[in-house]
Amino acid sequence: MEQLPQHRPLWEIHIVKYPTSDASSTVIFKLHHALGDGYSLMGALLSCLQRAEDPSLPLSFPSLKPSKPKSLSTKSFWGRFSWIMSSALYTASDFGWSVLKSSIINDDKTPIRPGDEGAEFHPFSITTLAFSMDHIKDIKSRLGVTINDVITGIVFYGTRLYMQDMDPKSKATNSTALVLMNTRNVEGYHSINDMLNTKAKGLWGNKFSFLHVSIPKLNENRNSNPLEFIWDSHNVMKRKKQSLAVALTGTLLDIKAKFRGREAVAKHIRGTVTKSSAVVSNLVGPVQKMSMANHPVKGFYFTFVGGPESLGITVVSYAGVLRVTLKTEKDFIVEQKLKSCMQSAFETILKAATEIPHETN
Repeated sequence: MEQLPQHRPLWEIHIVKYPTSDASSTVIFKLHHALGDGYSLMGALLSCLQRAEDPSLPLSFPSLKPSKPKSLSTKSFWGRFSWIMSSALYTASDFGWSVLKSSIINDDKTPIRPGDEGAEFHPFSITTLAFSMDHIKDIKSRLGVTINDVITGIVFYGTRLYMQDMDPKSKATNSTALVLMNTRNVEGYHSINDMLNTKAKGLWGNKFSFLHVSIPKLNENRNSNPLEFIWDSHNVMKRKKQSLAVALTGTLLDIKAKFRGREAVAKHIRGTVTKSSAVVSNLVGPVQKMSMANHPVKGFYFTFVGGPESLGITVVSYAGVLRVTLKTEKDFIVEQKLKSCMQSAFETILKAATEIPHETN
């Protein structure tokens, strides 16, 4: 991937008028991360698109607002005390672990992490998978978890299946996914004008933090019951919601940017990514079909390039379809085998979940 010329704007648009099995042509938006994070750039992209069936109507999105935890005021004194103490302990543990993982602790060398420097200079491959959102929601309903829990469980299970196929010993290695998180306290996307307005809630730019999540090991119990990957994801994320580590990490990056400059932040993030096994990011797309200049948009996905990770996983929903994109280092990760393992993970989890009746309130 060629770098963007510094004497020109940090973005490019390529129109590829070559039919594929999926579409008659392709539009590629190439944007530098210095312009903004995924939230900002998604808002910019959506400003160029309209609702296909009726351009006069706005696009709508699934709710981005997290469910509110039970209020502390409804808890007893000991309940509030226990919650506060647990939150403090989780925050100290998670933030301390994040600092260690960003500075001195490396993941094990595995089929998804070579442990060598310079992956950003190697060729890479991009492949995608599409899953039905109805199937994802069905799994969510039957297990009583969130959609993010289901997605995370499928991705982690598929990753471990690939690692085991490539090296049986790697099923029990210490591997961490670096999950990128939007730190804006807003619901839904904002237009470019709104984001550039300093009084707006959703500010333009890079407003993100990250979360270290251990990829569950493929032990005998999880091998016989793959739904354990979803339960593990649910329990881990539920606990981390009680932690302020993500907010503290974001604050740490802001402080470092203020006193040491953006280059110091970039170096910190690069070191963190280098010590992890994979980078994971997700965005929520519109519920309705979109069009660009009256041309229907059949599907879209995003990914990130130029980083030191050998495996990047991005997820986006659009019009009832969940698309998972795998960016893999060429000649190290066998992308078609990884894709097959992800597909197998989804099908196995879906089959196991359909044997469980729907939860009723």
